[in-house]
Amino acid sequence: MNNRAYTFILITLMIDAIGIGIVFPIMPDLMDRVGAGSTGEGAFWGGILMASYAGALFLFAPVIGSLSDAYGRKPVLLLALFVLAVDYVIMAMAEVFWVLLVGRILAGVAGATYTTATAYIADISSAKERAARFGMIGAAFGIGFVLGPALGGIAAEWHITAPFWIAAGMAGLNVLFGLFVLPESLAPEKRRAFGRRDLNPFGAIFQAFRIPGLAIPLICLFVFEFANMVYPTLWAFFTRELFGWSTLYIGISLAGYGVLLALVQGGLMPVMIKRIGEFRTLQLGFVSALVGLIGFGVISTVTGLIVFLLLAALSDLTPPMVTAMASNTVDEDRQGLVQGVIASLSSIAAFLAPLAVTGIFERFVDDAGLYLPGAPFLISALMILLIAPLIWRLRPLAQS
Repeated sequence: MNNRAYTFILITLMIDAIGIGIVFPIMPDLMDRVGAGSTGEGAFWGGILMASYAGALFLFAPVIGSLSDAYGRKPVLLLALFVLAVDYVIMAMAEVFWVLLVGRILAGVAGATYTTATAYIADISSAKERAARFGMIGAAFGIGFVLGPALGGIAAEWHITAPFWIAAGMAGLNVLFGLFVLPESLAPEKRRAFGRRDLNPFGAIFQAFRIPGLAIPLICLFVFEFANMVYPTLWAFFTRELFGWSTLYIGISLAGYGVLLALVQGGLMPVMIKRIGEFRTLQLGFVSALVGLIGFGVISTVTGLIVFLLLAALSDLTPPMVTAMASNTVDEDRQGLVQGVIASLSSIAAFLAPLAVTGIFERFVDDAGLYLPGAPFLISALMILLIAPLIWRLRPLAQS
C-alpha cells in the first residue's frame, strides 16, 4: 500500500506543477478573452494573476501544513485536490478578469499542499528511503513543469479553455485514486493542536535573519529569485510581442526550457561541483544570469533568443549553490527553519516580481516614447549586478 500512496503523492505534486505551468503559454489569449486592450495591458493583468497565486501559496502553505498536523494528511490532500479540480473548471468558464483572479487564488491555496505532501512522504518512508524519495519530488515537479506549458500550448490550439478542462479531469481522477489507495499516514496520537501561531508566515523569516551569517545568502537568494521571475512572467507576452508566436510555439519553447533546467540541475551541476567546486559553479551561474538577462534585453531575433536561453538555463546553477551555502551557516537543528524561510522568500519574490516586471513591460511597449520590450530584463540584470559584492562574500561558506 505504501508504494501506491507514494505514487499518489508524486502524481499530486506533478499536477501541482502542471497547474503552475499550464497558464503560461495561453496567458496572452486568456487576457484577450477577458478584455485586455493590448499586449502590455494583458501582461500587467497576467502579472496580477501570477502574484495572486504566489501570495495565496505563501500565506496558506504554513496553514495547510499545520492543518494536516492537526487533522491528518489524507483529508487535507484530497480536499485540496478537489478544490484544484473545481478551480480549473472556474478558469475554463471565466469570461471576466475577476473570475480568473478568484480561480488563481484558489489554485494557490490548493497548491500549498506541497508541505503536506512532503510530510506524508516522510511519514511513510524509513530514514534510508527518505533521501531518494525526496529526490523524486524534484523529478515530479520537473515533469510537471515540462508537461504544463506543453499541455497548455498544444491543447489551446483546439480551444483556449481546453487546457483547463484537461487539468480538471486529471485532478478529479487523482481524487478518486486517492480515495481508494491513500491511507492516513499520521496516527491520531501523533497529531498536535492547531493554534494562532500557525497562521503567521512571517515569524520564521524574522527569526532566520537574526542568525549570524545567514542574512547575506538569504538576501542573495531573494534578489536572484526576484530577478529571474522575469522569465516565466513575461515569456508568453515577450515572445508574442517580438515574434508573434502562437500558444503552440510558446508552450513548446517553455517545455524546452524546462528540459534545459532539468539537464543543468540534474546533469551538469553535479559534474561542475565535482570538477571546479561550489563557489566557481556559483560564479558560472551568476555570470550566466547577468549576461543572459542583458542579452534578452536587447535581442531582436529568434537565433539570439536561443543563444541567451542557454545562458538563462545555466543561471539556475545559482539558487542551489546559495541554498547549500545558507545551509552551511546553521546547525542541524535549524535546517528545517532555513529551508522553510528560503521557500517563503521565494514565494514573496514570486508575488512581488510579476507586479513589477509587467508594469515595466507595459510602459515600454504601449506608451509613447522609447519602445523596448526587453526593458524588464535589463532592470533584472541591474538587480543581479547589485548583489555581486554579496555573492563574492559567500566564498567562505562554499565546500571545496
